[in-house]
Amino acid sequence: MSKIRVGLLFGGKSPEHEVSLQSAKNVLAALDRDRYDVVLIGIDKSGKWHWHQGSMNLLNEDDPKLIRLSPVGHELAVVPGAETGQIISVSGGKDLGRIDVIFPVLHGSFGEDGTVQGLLKLANIPFVGAGVLGSAAGMDKDVMKRLLRADNIPIADFLTFTYNDRNKIDYDEVTNKLGSPVFVKPANMGSSVGISKVYDRGGLEKALDLAFQYDTKIIIEENIVGRELECSVLGNEEPAASLPGEILPQADFYSYEAKYIDEKGALLDIPAKLSREKTEEIQHLAIKTYRSLCCEGMARVDFFLKENGEVLVNEINTLPGFTRISMYPKMWEASGLSYSKLIDKLIQLALERFRREQSLKTNVE
Repeated sequence: MSKIRVGLLFGGKSPEHEVSLQSAKNVLAALDRDRYDVVLIGIDKSGKWHWHQGSMNLLNEDDPKLIRLSPVGHELAVVPGAETGQIISVSGGKDLGRIDVIFPVLHGSFGEDGTVQGLLKLANIPFVGAGVLGSAAGMDKDVMKRLLRADNIPIADFLTFTYNDRNKIDYDEVTNKLGSPVFVKPANMGSSVGISKVYDRGGLEKALDLAFQYDTKIIIEENIVGRELECSVLGNEEPAASLPGEILPQADFYSYEAKYIDEKGALLDIPAKLSREKTEEIQHLAIKTYRSLCCEGMARVDFFLKENGEVLVNEINTLPGFTRISMYPKMWEASGLSYSKLIDKLIQLALERFRREQSLKTNVE
């Protein structure tokens, strides 16, 4: 049996570039080389694609703060519609050969928001994870929350503003509607990048300045007091949910550093200490959220559990982290699915979806 040729896509033009490099290292280590041939494709911070032959060519690879992608290798271009030679070297004209499936280990903008997914669909290459619609809907917190609210899925109260509204955002109006403190977040950003917890008028001004550096649309969200829970979802038409895990932040909130840099920034309790009924409620709500947002492949759904027992959906992450302290693979391990088997399943799901889509008509007879 011939090996499956997997293109591992990592890096990216995103503030979460360094997280992607950490995740990709772990995915690469988990890929069974008896089953897969791996093609390494790094995207630098300017958005250029490079073919990394032999190794990922990382600098400071053991330091989450300083890890970098070395700018080596052939610069690549994607060729839409090609049967072979879907990805070629710009400099030498050499193609990478047929790639059976792309595993986009990308986080944030230009990777998790539907842009890469659309490019890969045009190139006729199967890929792991949600499609264009699920990726875009899951990435935009405003759109995501409005879709969940329309589907009667409980969420925190929020307000949305664009950059043109910047001078109209009034602290008193915001806190009258949402209470205090509030969270200010870029609409299209993950991993707690650009997020601030705001307690006063001056803090709001600083938080808006920060959030608008990352997106032209922001949300301001009520503060929910409760336990922070997460649940991993896996599948296409028939998704399954893992046992939930709990985040116990050691700071004011679950920051970027706590998620990916400081292993002591948060305690992880996997599986979470919950009753069977509450576990099943969260799993059911995770799958409902996944389906509501048209997700496929994988996602991590984040929740708040209030003292009165009410469960609220915080957000969804359609390309969750695969670093050594990331929750998504850890929750599946606790549920009986090993890291390497999880990678196998994700690739299988990508190929299954591609075969299904290829059977659809593209002309009128």
